[in-house]
Amino acid sequence: MKTLCSLLLTAAAAALAGCAGMQAAAPVPPAMAGGSPIAAGKTEVLWLGQASVRITTPGGKVIMIDPWLTSNPKTPANWKQLSALGKLDAILVTHAHFDHFADAPALAKMHNAPVYGPAGMNQTLATYGILPAELAPRFGKGGTIMPWGPSGPKITAVRAEHSSELAFKDAAGKDIVLPAGEPVGFIIEMENGFKVWHMGDTGVFGDMRLIGDMYRPDLVLLPIGNHFVMSPQDAAMAVREMIRPKYAIPIHYGTTPQLRGTPAEFIGAMGTSSPVRVLVPEPGQKYDF
Repeated sequence: MKTLCSLLLTAAAAALAGCAGMQAAAPVPPAMAGGSPIAAGKTEVLWLGQASVRITTPGGKVIMIDPWLTSNPKTPANWKQLSALGKLDAILVTHAHFDHFADAPALAKMHNAPVYGPAGMNQTLATYGILPAELAPRFGKGGTIMPWGPSGPKITAVRAEHSSELAFKDAAGKDIVLPAGEPVGFIIEMENGFKVWHMGDTGVFGDMRLIGDMYRPDLVLLPIGNHFVMSPQDAAMAVREMIRPKYAIPIHYGTTPQLRGTPAEFIGAMGTSSPVRVLVPEPGQKYDF
């Protein structure tokens, strides 16, 4: 007779093969290739490795979050060219660490798209000339912005438990590390009311329950890699007991040896009684909601 451990491992392996998104009748199809057509009136969520996510809203706005693509070992080759993303209307950066910020300045200039991020980070970007002030608007935790008016998507900055330092080379090639505000997560409410919580990099904190109760996100994108962020077990507890969304997508794992947490561990820690549906795309795949 199989042990409980072997049953969990079997279930996790099936999930990683693409079955995690097919466990129950729900309006979410299997992950699709990144170039697939967008379902009318739906929210497209494309994962490109680490915390890099491109969201296309039901109204056609395209939001890139934490863009680290050109040097990301998990980003598929066909997505390493920044032009492959197509047009971008806005860029969100949860904090200034390289694996979340690296391609943001280039994308902002390419599309004349503002980078919305922690106010302290954007102050540093503008002060040191990394981005012009008009492409680095300041934005703080608890604040909600409506870049496209009251009928467009709404973006709220919420707490994340992490750090935020900006490392770059100055004009002389000298390495500089500067403070870059406090890290944030983002609640993005689509035109049709569907809500996504991109948690950025974070450890567990008690106000996850408060944020879940206040905003009631439908989908949570949460880090599971351990070492710098939540472990799979901590992430599962937060999703299962504190946030209780409809869907959860694990991110920020497997890119470096330190990020050793896996989706299999996350699924195992979620158990079998939670109604939260875990979706596990491969980098370069998407879900339509």
